[in-house]
Amino acid sequence: MTGSLVGAASGGDAPGGLHERVLEWYSGAQRDLPWRRSDATAWGIFVSEVMLQQTPVARVLPVWVEWMTRWPEPTDLAADAPGEAVRAWGRLGYPRRALRLHSAAVAMTERHGGKVPMSEAELSTLPGVGAYTAAAVATFAFGERTVVVDTNVRRVIARAVTGDQYAAASPTRAEHTLATSLVPTDPDRARTWSVAVMELGALVCTARAPRCGECPISDLCRWQLRGRPAHEGPPRRGQAWAGTDRQMRGALLRRLRESPGPVPRAALEAVSDNALQRERCLDSLVADGLVEPLPRDLFQLPGSRGTS
Repeated sequence: MTGSLVGAASGGDAPGGLHERVLEWYSGAQRDLPWRRSDATAWGIFVSEVMLQQTPVARVLPVWVEWMTRWPEPTDLAADAPGEAVRAWGRLGYPRRALRLHSAAVAMTERHGGKVPMSEAELSTLPGVGAYTAAAVATFAFGERTVVVDTNVRRVIARAVTGDQYAAASPTRAEHTLATSLVPTDPDRARTWSVAVMELGALVCTARAPRCGECPISDLCRWQLRGRPAHEGPPRRGQAWAGTDRQMRGALLRRLRESPGPVPRAALEAVSDNALQRERCLDSLVADGLVEPLPRDLFQLPGSRGTS
């Protein structure tokens, strides 16, 4: 079949050699990442999936290596203070993910013998683990045939199959059904397919400057066949950073991470002259469990071993 991929979603061998083309492309184009290697542990894959959410590989890689050196098993992280996870998280952003990883490690230690659960259903019961993470770990660590849909996958499917420049603002049931129908029936093939489509979205079918001339399915892509029509939905705006509460929270956490012990309020006040925003952000960090208030107007990372 030549032309678009509409109707190609069969769950087996898609028309037009869709699976073969993407898998062949991936075999030569895939990046050498430690969590994809044959000796990667389930815990290493789990940590990588949490870290990679909304964060580029280049920023994740050195932090992931440090984490795996320090905490090679869930029991190692569970035995440490949650504040140490926040400290080691560095500047990856969205630091509540560090607390979720710690909570998940504790649950693995207490309920699963210190091991990562092997099924998507069991993974979904861990604290802070959503549908994407459960599916990704089940597939990449244990070979379970499931559906892994991240931002890159959604963009590839939107362009190649539905002919839209971008996916909808939020995932839809129809989108998930379509992604499910594209997954090969063989579990090993399905596992490689899931990571290959992600890689295609990350390296070729990018959001801002897609390299369609390098795409292995460009002649099947409905967006291409339609003349690459512009997005018709709401304008897509990048996330602001300077002057936001996210920036302020990051600055406050950085001051706490850099201190070996509790930090007095005066040191946190020196972070910014904007008292209203600073105090609002400090309160939100306490509410999120990322900062622990102590007597005498001191603050520390949660569960840290500082003295009060």
